[in-house]
Amino acid sequence: MGLFDRFADFQVDVLKEVGNIGAGHAATALSKLLDKPVDMLVPQVRMVAFEEIADSVGGDEQVVIAIFLRVEGETPGNLFFILSLDSAKKLLRNLVGIDVVDDEHYTEMELSALSEIGNILAGSYLSSLADFTRLYMSPTVPSLAIDMAGAILSYGLLQFGQMGDSALLIDTKFLDGNDEIEGHFFLIPDPESFDKIFAALGVETP
Repeated sequence: MGLFDRFADFQVDVLKEVGNIGAGHAATALSKLLDKPVDMLVPQVRMVAFEEIADSVGGDEQVVIAIFLRVEGETPGNLFFILSLDSAKKLLRNLVGIDVVDDEHYTEMELSALSEIGNILAGSYLSSLADFTRLYMSPTVPSLAIDMAGAILSYGLLQFGQMGDSALLIDTKFLDGNDEIEGHFFLIPDPESFDKIFAALGVETP
């Protein structure tokens, strides 16, 4: 039986609740940073196989912006926050007031703003998962990359070593007027970490 077959409805609801709490934390943190209201839709939460991560953001060759970091503590793993180039432009324009002129060559200010926003979002979701599970999780300093999704994930493997074969995916949407800005949050625990996380969430694993 695969990991995805183990979840009963209530266990999926637990994962969704983690996403909801993380979204609330993220919206509050961004509102304070930007000094303006930030609305977020209820996130979609699901489990995906590692090889399906790139497909979730448009395929291996889709150029994306990724903020990624290592999770240390009781349940080590890897964390990615991935945006399409279009969503990154909307995010900078609508939330920060920066108009991107050349989305192939971002300025230092634009990259810094994206990195800070990604860091806040990733930290918010990680904090909500840590609070929910009561497990100690600590993020490293985040890195930012603009490349094809497949290359970014491959780099993550080289940078951080072996990853687990499954990821917790939280699809997040910000609202600014009629604009929707979509981001993809992936938590990829190390192989030995998954059972600890789901045991803490009340999910039995064989």
